[in-house]
Amino acid sequence: KLFAKRSCGTLDNPPSARRAHMIGLDPMSWAMAMATIATVLFCVVPGVVVCMPVLSILYFLGIPPVPELLRTLVVFYKTLWYFSDPRNPYEGAPSFSFKGKEWVRIRVHLASLATVLYLWDKRHYRHESFQRDMILNLRNVAIPGTGVPLSLFSRSSVATLGVIVIIYPIVALLGAIRGAAGSEPSLGKSFASLLLRPTDWFSLWRLNCRLAALHFLRTKDKGYLLEDKWRFLQRAKEEGIPVTPWLDDAMMVVKHKNEEGGLGFYRYKNVTAGGNWIIQPSLRNHSTIRKLLPTNAPLSTFRVLTASTHGLEGLPRRRSGTSNATTGKEQVGGGRTNNESKAKQRKKNTSSTVKTLTVVWRAGRSGAATDHNSVLFDVQQDSGKILRGTTNQHWYQLGGSKILTTSWTQDLRYLHHPDTGVAVTGKVLPEIKKILDVAERAHSELVPGVPLVGWDVAMTEKHGILLLEGNFSCNFFMGTVDYDWYYKFCDDFYRALW
Repeated sequence: KLFAKRSCGTLDNPPSARRAHMIGLDPMSWAMAMATIATVLFCVVPGVVVCMPVLSILYFLGIPPVPELLRTLVVFYKTLWYFSDPRNPYEGAPSFSFKGKEWVRIRVHLASLATVLYLWDKRHYRHESFQRDMILNLRNVAIPGTGVPLSLFSRSSVATLGVIVIIYPIVALLGAIRGAAGSEPSLGKSFASLLLRPTDWFSLWRLNCRLAALHFLRTKDKGYLLEDKWRFLQRAKEEGIPVTPWLDDAMMVVKHKNEEGGLGFYRYKNVTAGGNWIIQPSLRNHSTIRKLLPTNAPLSTFRVLTASTHGLEGLPRRRSGTSNATTGKEQVGGGRTNNESKAKQRKKNTSSTVKTLTVVWRAGRSGAATDHNSVLFDVQQDSGKILRGTTNQHWYQLGGSKILTTSWTQDLRYLHHPDTGVAVTGKVLPEIKKILDVAERAHSELVPGVPLVGWDVAMTEKHGILLLEGNFSCNFFMGTVDYDWYYKFCDDFYRALW
């Protein structure tokens, strides 16, 4: 069923073109597809055949937690099957016995998963297809303890389908077993949580990615053009929003001090002269946060994730005639006449349409080039108090050598910076309101129609608070989130976009 609808074709993408694409001589795609099929035939199917009689006996005997595990699997596969056909109404999905906020979370998660193959060969706002974006975005991410980049599975729709319907439930079961052995209440409840309504950073990141891709596909909102870092910097400067400065020199030459014979020589053409490189001066952390970091730490930014309900406006009222997740007011589409009135309206409605969901400070590690290698410290929005820290670096361990050395989970909680021993948790950032204001203003004035944006905000010594960039396929970096609000927000968008 998942593949049948992909063979129909359209005027600009006829069946013949799709067949040519599917039988293309891409060795990696074919290899992944064949490996997935072989795994299913020779490993999964025999395992199911062996286990089913045992599970059936345990189920009818009512031995916990088998009935609950099987019920969770039925909900997962049946709901996923329903959403695999985009012609089925979003709100018509079988809810089983789930109600209220719990069902909203399940519906959003499984509807989002079902859009993967629907979006597969559709245009993405960054690349020619959603598949291409997955290949590039997941090339440095691996399921912890495997060392295998997830981009490998993205090269084949068959392999991706195998990950969703086979590997994902297995990983969720293993995680539930580990959780049940620790602090989780029970194996059945833990499995249902991980499979049907996960809150781990990776699942939420991919949910946000799919929502942005679907929103762009449906609306073609011009705000997505600002994913281009150079366009973003220019537009933000025009609007008077503080961003990182850049150099106007047409060419930058970098040369190693001890190389010769033309070695160690690099030349970069500036984007200002038609090149591909944004050449910027190095920025220094502000003294407020510099004293909490190693002396050779990178620029350590704040990830401020904001949500805008403005993107619901103008969508068909029959789909989105639902209470606004933020304000409780019904969304009404369009009707503005010129750019000036639109800009004024965006500024006026910043507080009602844009909301900060989470703030995380990425405290860079000693010697790191960027703060992608960091400890992630949660930050209270109202007070600026820095809370506990954690890390997601175990998701970025690639290669066969990482299989035996990488933990499946990350249970570390940091109160101090691990490289210096300096206490971080409990410190207060007096500039927190300015940090939030610049992110919310940027969302409202630059990209009001984009649902979610992860802003990288820096506190610098010379220039003060600056925006580095906005990320539309964003994640929460394990910060505190009002999940009820967030899932209701996503539910409103999926209802309107379905």
